[in-house]
Amino acid sequence: MNIIELKNVDTIYEGEKIPAIYNINFSVKRGEFVTVIGPNGAGKTTLLETINGILPYTSGEGYVFNREIKRNREYIRKKIGYVIQNFEIDPLAPFLCRDIVMTGRAGKLGLFRFPGETDWQIVRSMMDLLGVKEFERRPVGKLSGGEFQKILLARALAQEPELLLLDEPFSNLDIYSRRNVEDILSELNEENNVTIVMVSHDLNMIPVNCSRILVMDKGRIILDAKSDNVDVSDLIEIVFSKSGNQ
Repeated sequence: MNIIELKNVDTIYEGEKIPAIYNINFSVKRGEFVTVIGPNGAGKTTLLETINGILPYTSGEGYVFNREIKRNREYIRKKIGYVIQNFEIDPLAPFLCRDIVMTGRAGKLGLFRFPGETDWQIVRSMMDLLGVKEFERRPVGKLSGGEFQKILLARALAQEPELLLLDEPFSNLDIYSRRNVEDILSELNEENNVTIVMVSHDLNMIPVNCSRILVMDKGRIILDAKSDNVDVSDLIEIVFSKSGNQ
């Protein structure tokens, strides 16, 4: 069963005339772990925003969980954990780390419902999993970039998602933290059957256990292959030759 299905999709940013992504045909089966790579400006983030219903596609058809994206954005987002790229927060913001992670439970709670003990247990469990439980009552504005990235990951996992969309999830992480996060993602994918679509511009950031690699350039998909059939040297040649960055 396909959990994501995009057919001949174009997405254009408001005020622009040229699509940021175009003629996208992309499907993901439940339980797959897909890494999307490509140079800056290739359309990787736009692809995730289109899947999540943040940017409406201007032509084609899009389905997530077998539901048309435009008409079911609220339903779809409740089942998606999304980590965005370069999320910034005011250093003086009074929010505690645990409260930021709890916002990931909003879709489960619904309107006008306060979190119960089960919700807080899930929040603490996800913070512990990412190694940031000690920051539970720390103001989020006091964290380093890497610490804040872990909070955003914990927030996405606290949603108990069926689908994870990750935009540069290893940014700001040191080598040890990156390996730890990679292990967590692999376990979620293999043991919990969580579907993952991860974006990276760094060819060295492709998780070992990902099942497919998608290469994008200038708004197009230029390669879609099983990870077993592609090595890094091939990817370097494909990305740089197609993008004209030789």
